[in-house]
Amino acid sequence: MTLGPLMIDVAGKHLTVEDRELLAHPLVGSVILFTRNYEDPTQLAQLVGEIQSIRSPALLVAVDHEGGRVQRFRPGFSLLPAVRSIGHHYDLDRGAGLDMARHMGWLMAAELLACGIDFSFAPCVDLDYGVSEIIGDRAFHARAAAVGELAVAYMHGMRDAGMAATAKHFPGHGAVVADSHVALPVDRRELVDMEQDLAPYRLLIANGLPAVMVAHVLYPAVDPVPASFSRRWIGGILRRELRFAGVVFADDLSMAGAEAVGGVVERAERALAAGCDVLPICNARASAIRVLDELAVPADPASKLRLVRLRGRRQPGLEALRASAAWAEGQQWLARSTATPELKLEAGAG
Repeated sequence: MTLGPLMIDVAGKHLTVEDRELLAHPLVGSVILFTRNYEDPTQLAQLVGEIQSIRSPALLVAVDHEGGRVQRFRPGFSLLPAVRSIGHHYDLDRGAGLDMARHMGWLMAAELLACGIDFSFAPCVDLDYGVSEIIGDRAFHARAAAVGELAVAYMHGMRDAGMAATAKHFPGHGAVVADSHVALPVDRRELVDMEQDLAPYRLLIANGLPAVMVAHVLYPAVDPVPASFSRRWIGGILRRELRFAGVVFADDLSMAGAEAVGGVVERAERALAAGCDVLPICNARASAIRVLDELAVPADPASKLRLVRLRGRRQPGLEALRASAAWAEGQQWLARSTATPELKLEAGAG
């Protein structure tokens, strides 16, 4: 059985009979976990093992684990900073900021991999225009060049640990006020005015970016449908112009920002037709069941191959990780990342 395009969630800290039935469906290929699924690292590893025992090849398991406000697993894991703090260090010392980004990417990925998680939806590469509360300190920086450099370093840290990065939210969520979880944000800029938002993606793709998540944001000057359902954004700009060859995730199809294109089955059909490889449906069990019952998906071997490449590299476990020199070094960088950066003043002439 191959991995299907749907990503669904599970009810709690252990699988229910219904969870198992749904995860065995051929349209499912991946699972996303939330805080409600977590008690401690031991329980998490057991839950992931349960999920991965249901199918062959095993279902992929993912989580939103950026740090700061968006970190699903906390007790037993390193408490990661919002990446804005990395941007502050970068402003004072570019080299140290890049090293910090790489080490934080490694630490995040290594701890998740040690519990069996395949990938995290990170890094966030939106620019901070100072208007989006849902992005805010989830953005590395306001400048595209800084975001690009820091995101590449973070991605390389994840790769060092054995995890594929997923850059989000393409083509950019930072210039809109509305939160796509509860409304459809509208960004009225022309495409030519969005070059700064696209610049980090160009750099990441040139460095082998494995995956992208597309935003439920409407850019009416570019296409009359939200980017996550747009052939122009996904097939035209992302695939052809930017030459992206990795996995394309839609953002969660149960979010309010996706409702503009119709019912949940129509959303799934239109996201696939636009070029999305994976369709997350989170915290909406009835919607997930309806899509599993009604969605007809044509075979796409290329999409299935891209998805398999997101499999995380197996690790010996958290105990072994914490005994390693690499983890100790990561903790040192973590302490630096949460400390107030020291301003260095240089003596001037005269």
